[in-house]
Amino acid sequence: MELSLAWRLFKRELQQGQLLLIILAITLAVLSVSGLARVSERLQVAITGQASQFIAADRIIDSPVKIDAAILTKAEDLGLKHVTNMQFNSMVYSGDKFQLVTVRAVETGYPLKGDIELTSGKTKALPQAGEIWFETRLGGLLGYPKSIELGNSEFVLSNEISRLPDAGFNPFASSPVVLMRMEDVAKTGVIQPGSRVTYLYQFAGDEASLTAFEQSVKPLLNSTQRWVDVQSGDSPIAGAVKRAERFLLLASLMGIALACAAIGIAAQRYCQRHYDVVAMLKTFGASAKQIRLLFGTHLLLVTLMGIVLGLVGGVLLDFGISYLLPPEIAAYSPPLTRPLLLGVSTGLISAFMFSAYPLMRLLAIPPLRVLQRQLEGLQLGMWLHLLLSLGAMALLGYLYSQSWALTLTVVAAVLLLGVLLSVLGFVMIRLGHSVGMKTTNPLQLALAGLRRRARQNAVQLVGFSAALVLLLTILALRQDLLNEWQKQLPENAPNYFLVNIAPDDAKPLNDFMTTKGIVATDIYPVIRGRLTQINGEVLISNEQSEAGEKGRVGISRELNLTWRNTLPANNELLEGHFNQAVDEVSVESGVADRLGIGIGDKLTYVIDNQELTVKVASIRTVHWETLQPNFFMIFTQEALAPFAYTSMASFYLNDQQATNDQSTNDPATNGQALSADGTPKDAVILALIQQFPTISIIDVGAMVGQLRQIIEQVSLSLTLVLALVLLASALVLIAQTEAGMATRQRELAVLRTFGASGWLLRSATGLEFALLGGIAGVLAVIVAEFALYLLKTQVFELNVYMHWPWWGIAPVSGALIVALLGVWRCRQLLSQSCSELLKAGS
Repeated sequence: MELSLAWRLFKRELQQGQLLLIILAITLAVLSVSGLARVSERLQVAITGQASQFIAADRIIDSPVKIDAAILTKAEDLGLKHVTNMQFNSMVYSGDKFQLVTVRAVETGYPLKGDIELTSGKTKALPQAGEIWFETRLGGLLGYPKSIELGNSEFVLSNEISRLPDAGFNPFASSPVVLMRMEDVAKTGVIQPGSRVTYLYQFAGDEASLTAFEQSVKPLLNSTQRWVDVQSGDSPIAGAVKRAERFLLLASLMGIALACAAIGIAAQRYCQRHYDVVAMLKTFGASAKQIRLLFGTHLLLVTLMGIVLGLVGGVLLDFGISYLLPPEIAAYSPPLTRPLLLGVSTGLISAFMFSAYPLMRLLAIPPLRVLQRQLEGLQLGMWLHLLLSLGAMALLGYLYSQSWALTLTVVAAVLLLGVLLSVLGFVMIRLGHSVGMKTTNPLQLALAGLRRRARQNAVQLVGFSAALVLLLTILALRQDLLNEWQKQLPENAPNYFLVNIAPDDAKPLNDFMTTKGIVATDIYPVIRGRLTQINGEVLISNEQSEAGEKGRVGISRELNLTWRNTLPANNELLEGHFNQAVDEVSVESGVADRLGIGIGDKLTYVIDNQELTVKVASIRTVHWETLQPNFFMIFTQEALAPFAYTSMASFYLNDQQATNDQSTNDPATNGQALSADGTPKDAVILALIQQFPTISIIDVGAMVGQLRQIIEQVSLSLTLVLALVLLASALVLIAQTEAGMATRQRELAVLRTFGASGWLLRSATGLEFALLGGIAGVLAVIVAEFALYLLKTQVFELNVYMHWPWWGIAPVSGALIVALLGVWRCRQLLSQSCSELLKAGS
């Protein structure tokens, strides 16, 4: 009987629209979370998939020796594709000319991701047996011979390589690259016992199989073997991918916070509207069990309906957005399972946790409320509501992001907003006593309304402020990330590197660049040295440490050192002062953290069998993604003066059109790009090679183009997520204005009875909502600045600064938006006569 009564009441309230707000809130919650999760996962997979072309695979094992065959068997069992490559250095000969090269020997199937870029176009084919494909600069160094000798064999030079997909970015690896088949290596006789060879085992497959493979294989690797993916430090896209994924996770967490706020508001409103119903049921003899069953059934039905509608909306949202995405992103379609499960979990957990306290208050309503309307039953236990709400938000946040840093930042922002609202509510109640009930002044009437509805307004401010906080935080982070990437890759970012510049070639090289109108970066000296001691403590390698030797673990390879009198443009000083004395050095922050180096520490290096001891004067952060010369250690010129050095530099050569407006379509240039003096680009590079044969030229233009493509896709992802958050925030604002309609209707009826004019009521209502919006704007700025500080310092590693314009824009925007929404929602009530209002409220 109880279930039958519950169903009849549910249908009646559904038809009357009394359940619309809470259904809308749960639908919004599930739609926001499942939709954002689906879109975010699609974008994450797409970005990672596009970025994986930088390493020509999804995962790589880099090893100096052949790995156990069981590892490859495991990959095959999991359905992963794999290829084995070798990399080693050797000399090649052509007549009386010779050159050190980096040999890449690859198996059929390479590359697993991306394409090999030849001067004739892109391809997935490989050299034929007895052929070698060569990097363009090798042809210039050897005079473009038809064949070369490598070890005991002669190979035909059949194609020029513009770029290999996994070429990486290492300007210090200056030898040209040649590509050959793996089966041709044996006949060269180059590889002998003890030869230095790097084996690259590349794998590709679905994410689940890759994760299982990583979990089983990665623990088996020793210290000389490396596990590489697109987020490894060697990938130039690593920083962009990591930050983009964190942003997408944060956006989804904001969606969860938004959903929780909407459900909490809706549940509070639903229970308040049923206080009189519960009192009447108790008066007529209904037991507590019957009432619990009645409203428990209502909550369950409403939750299920909201979950179903939300899941359908989330799928349709993803389906619609996929049409707006570029084909290369829309082609990626991760499984729907996780977004759907997350949506269901969000609906159930948030509906229960955020409805528990309002439902407890509803069930505690005394029968005496039938006579005394001011009675509300349970007044204590707000701490329980706060605990349940924060617990639900933290649980959902961590389940989705698996990141305590992101989850706790959102929870901390919510706590700060709650504290500010509590203080504001107390102040409003205290100061509001001095405001009378005069109806002649719209401002006084609006302030009186704020005082009378202090608690209700505090609840409304939760929704208004939460929506504005989300918008400000997401907008600021998106803009900061885009600005950061634009700084790293401006339009004239260097696309060529010059290494092995002899000291005597520095001035002629500058003259050559000036003649051709090419703007180059500064020339950086490069000296190889090994860090051997920190504060007199001898450093040991990882291998020595694993063998049981005692000592401080250092860097077991030589470092590239340089000198400079001023801080490089793409470096930022974190601590100390830049080098001034001859015995000072500046250290990159990552190395300083890894080795435990601080200001004032003494570092000892061995350079050309000589010891050099300096003290740390500063710690720098370096933007490695800028594709410009960067160094771990920077000295003064006097400190490194005794040592021999070569130098490096980079420059930008226009790929499209010369600065003198000579088109690349000019027949005289045969369609080639031009330098600033009108010389075809290829001719400039050839002239550079011929005039400076000892200087190695590295073309990173293709890499810069690919990196820009990834950044553009990431930028689009951030824009789409921002649009979703804007939509969700707008829905919460609209739903929030519904929260006080019943109370406002009764008050308007009373004020109409006492003769208040329509103009006065419209003005007062608009001012009241504007004041709420302005206050919400101020609160949102405070909380957003706090959240951004935590996010930038703990998650995104971005510069922290105050957004001063927000302090004027946010309150004004909040006042306008909320006032317009409030007046729009109240327009029907404001247009009704006194009798109509009294009839509707009865």
